[in-house]
Formats: sequence, C-alpha cells, structure tokens
Amino acid sequence: MDAPTLDAFLESCQRNGHDADVLSTVRALTGAALKVGSFIRSGALEGAFSGVHGPLNGDGHPQSDLHLHAGDLFLEAARRAPVRCMASSERAEPILLDPVARTALAICTQDDSSNFDLNLSTGTIFSLLPATGGPDTDPAAFFLQSGGRQVAAGFFMYGPQLALVLTLGKGTHAFAFSQRMGTFVQIHDGLHIDQRTREFAIDASNYRHWDEAVRLYVDDCLKGEEGPRGKNFDMRWIGSPVAETYRILVRGGVFLYPGDRRKGHGCGRLRLVCEANPIALLIEQAGGSATDAVSRILDLCPESLHQRVPLVFGSAREVERIGRYHSEPAAIAERSPLFGHRGLFRA
Repeated sequence: MDAPTLDAFLESCQRNGHDADVLSTVRALTGAALKVGSFIRSGALEGAFSGVHGPLNGDGHPQSDLHLHAGDLFLEAARRAPVRCMASSERAEPILLDPVARTALAICTQDDSSNFDLNLSTGTIFSLLPATGGPDTDPAAFFLQSGGRQVAAGFFMYGPQLALVLTLGKGTHAFAFSQRMGTFVQIHDGLHIDQRTREFAIDASNYRHWDEAVRLYVDDCLKGEEGPRGKNFDMRWIGSPVAETYRILVRGGVFLYPGDRRKGHGCGRLRLVCEANPIALLIEQAGGSATDAVSRILDLCPESLHQRVPLVFGSAREVERIGRYHSEPAAIAERSPLFGHRGLFRA
C-alpha cells in the first residue's frame, strides 16, 4: 500500500475531529515552505546568500535576504489562513491579521542561517496556539501561554529532502516532498524515541563556559566504558536545532544547548515561544522529554515574546539523568563510591 499524502493525512484528522482552522493553517504553511525550499535550492544564483541587510530582527540584528524573503512568504501564507496573529523571530512585535480567527502562529522562519552558505540543512519551526480572547486582547498575550497549550507544532527541514515533521497533539509524524507526486508523502507514522541512548549532541567548543553540572555530564560520557557510565558514547553537533531534532526523532539521542557564562547566554539562546516549545511538543509526542535542564519546557509560562531558555531534549532516561546532574549530582548512583564502576550494585 502506498504511503498517504499529507492532504490525505490532514483529511483523516479532520474526520476525526481535529480543528479545521488548524489544519488549514498547516496547509498554508506548507505552500510557503515549498517556495522557501525552491529559493534555497537556487542558492547564490538567486541571491539567497547575499549577506545581511535591514530591517533588524527581534534581537536587533540585521537579516539576510533569505530571512527577509522567507519571512514575507510565511506572512503571506498566514494572511491567507485562519490566523488571528503571527509572532516571528524576525519581528519585535506580533502582527494582527484576522481579529476573529481562533489560532495564533509563532514561527522561526529560518532556524540557522549560518548553515546556508555551507550547503547544510536548516529549517522553519512553527507553533500554533489557541487565540480565544476578546477583540481587544493584546496580540502578544496569545504567545505568553505555556507550551502545553499548543494545538499543533512542527518544522520544515530544507536538506537533501524537503521534510515536514508535524504533531497535532496525537503522535509525531514525518513527511517528505515527492517531486514525482508534487506533494508531501508520509515517511514516518508515529515516530518513537528510545528511552536510552549512547549519543549526545553539544557544542564542545564552549566547554570552558559551561556550568559544572554540564561539564560533569559530558566528562562522564567521554570516559566511555572505563568511566562511571560504563559504556561508550558518540558525540554529534550539527548546529541546526531542526536537523538535531530530526536526527533524534529518527534514531534517538539527546541534545543539550545549556545556558553558560558567556555574555547574553546565561538564560540560554533558543527562543521559548517559537523554538523550544514546538520542539518540546514534537519530542514529547514521540515519547521523549524536553527540559531547561531541570524543569519541563511545556510547563514554563513565557514572560516575554523573545524569552530565551536552555534546552535539553531527546531520550527520556538521558534527559532525566541530565536533570539529576543539575539538581542532585551526589544522588547519581554511578558517581557514589558504593555504586562505582566495579560496585556490587551497579545496574
């Protein structure tokens, strides 16, 4: 039997009672992603990598032509969809689109533009939230809800394949664009992340800036079979949250982007509203876990639109262990002399 198309999947979801406005918004975003993917494939030939320009993004940094073009395409898509307001990593404030619509869209239109001119994978991350306040409600208020209230989340990955990873709150599913069929086709139905792993991803160049808990965790992994973990680990780092998330969803692992002692990095660097929250929902719906190293990401209530957080996600048992390194390192059995590498009670 042929794999279902994205349209067939969404039609099935609608028959099963999913919100039609949410599904329509996903369809609209898909159209914009196809255009962004085409622009990226043209690369330098179309000026996609032609440097940085104004206006400034939400952080006050200049944006590339690709950022600007992608932002325009997704804003155009949101205007055609039943979206009340849109918040973007590229804009300081949300935009009111349709005052009677019931869905709010938070989006990071370009996940890591530094990867583009190296021909590496990057993506677009999105989150859909309920927008049920009165007509006078400040649009920013819709984005200051906890991530647990998301009604859908996903990302598009621009790589060897144009892929869509999507959750509507019941499992995490992956689709790839088929040039032959001219549509997205499902390639993974109900992704599942193993609870245990032997693979972690972190930018080790920042080792000197990390807190002791992060150093201790990485040191224990790197000691391999002879260390307190008693097994060998592989270390990965792609530098694109979308690509890292996709890898972990498909084959497991854990990702760490901690806060550190560098200026501006104490609270982490990934945006809670449009990056950490949608990634966390996708990961949890696949059986994984996502925290700020201690607390569950989806329980956090944003205090501002562009709030940053540390982010740890992936295999649930490993994320839990990283939390113990932060909150109670002395209670980790492998680090106690009684339960050491050659101890009688080693698990």
